[in-house]
Amino acid sequence: MWPWLERIASACWDRVRRYALTRKDEDDGHDDGDGDAGAGADELLWSRDLARHAAGEFSFAVVQANDVLEDHSQVETGTAATFVGVYDGHGGAEASRFISNHLSAHIVRLAQEHGTMSEDVVRNAFSATEEGFLSLVRRTHLIKPAMATIGSCCLVGIIWRGTLYLANLGDSRAVVGCSSGQNKIVAEQLTRDHNAGMEEIRQELRSLHPDDSQIVVLKNGVWRIKGIIQVSRSIGDAYLKKREFALDPSTARFHLSEPLRRPVLTSEPSICSRVLSSQDRFLIFASDGLWEHISNQEAVEMVHNSPREGIARRLVQAALKQAARKREMRYGDIKKLDRGVRRYFHDDITVVVVFIDHEQLGQEGSSASVPELSVRGFVDAGGPSSFSGLNDVT
Repeated sequence: MWPWLERIASACWDRVRRYALTRKDEDDGHDDGDGDAGAGADELLWSRDLARHAAGEFSFAVVQANDVLEDHSQVETGTAATFVGVYDGHGGAEASRFISNHLSAHIVRLAQEHGTMSEDVVRNAFSATEEGFLSLVRRTHLIKPAMATIGSCCLVGIIWRGTLYLANLGDSRAVVGCSSGQNKIVAEQLTRDHNAGMEEIRQELRSLHPDDSQIVVLKNGVWRIKGIIQVSRSIGDAYLKKREFALDPSTARFHLSEPLRRPVLTSEPSICSRVLSSQDRFLIFASDGLWEHISNQEAVEMVHNSPREGIARRLVQAALKQAARKREMRYGDIKKLDRGVRRYFHDDITVVVVFIDHEQLGQEGSSASVPELSVRGFVDAGGPSSFSGLNDVT
């Protein structure tokens, strides 16, 4: 076969594999006490119940609440490395989609250039993604000024050579389930929530903006930066970072009381690395829609005490049941609601549970070269991305 034809065939086959990995929710007729048995499938919930990654297995699920799904996310795995990304968009899906299409490719490129994976590689990849999206906003600003109001949280985890590299912007969260003897499991939060609802974030913002009494405002019982947005770090949200993207004052929802003097949001991620120990049994990556309804400890206990297959879907469903109870409803009632209407009851939710097989992790960690990160196993909620191989990195 001619090389160019081979590349086209390969691209088409990869696209089929990517989308074949997700499926619609199916009603199993199980009654868990909520009276939802036989209530029918949740047509806005997709999942991949169980698949292999480089050092174990993973489970993946996403449920839509908005008119347009604003969460984009991906799980990519090669022979010896795993990449997880959860991108919780706000104001639209353009920023989260852009991240899904570009961030992992930047990580691959920079790792190849530097000859290794590192926190600096991840940091620079975030910076390149932010610059790329702001360039897109700049090019389209006159045609679509609302692009300046679109942004996304960004949570990334990379497992390579027995080390987990984590980076986070916003309030998506990564939690590890650690074994604690006698078949007990303990939750450890690995990321910091960049949300104005947290006192430490409000203090951080006030210290950065001592001359701005309105940097954080309590509005309808919710702390918001400039009275507009809850997260303090993101990709996008250009109008809160650069004066050139200032909006027409008639745009009430995004109106600033005075011209922007300095950026009030940042795209600088919180980054850490962790050598995975034998006590680290699994990782949960999820957008804030899950954590609004389920605590860290509740989530890890549910994973620990349940079969692996379908666990991400069950976590999403548990959050939806809690959301329903808060409104004195049943999950079966929420299932009947259309997208858009559901946003009044819950957010878009993405959950990825990554199980760690330490025997396999040890084999991967002994590899002499950086693994290929290819589309051997791939789940992508919201659209395709462009993750290619990490080759010839020592």
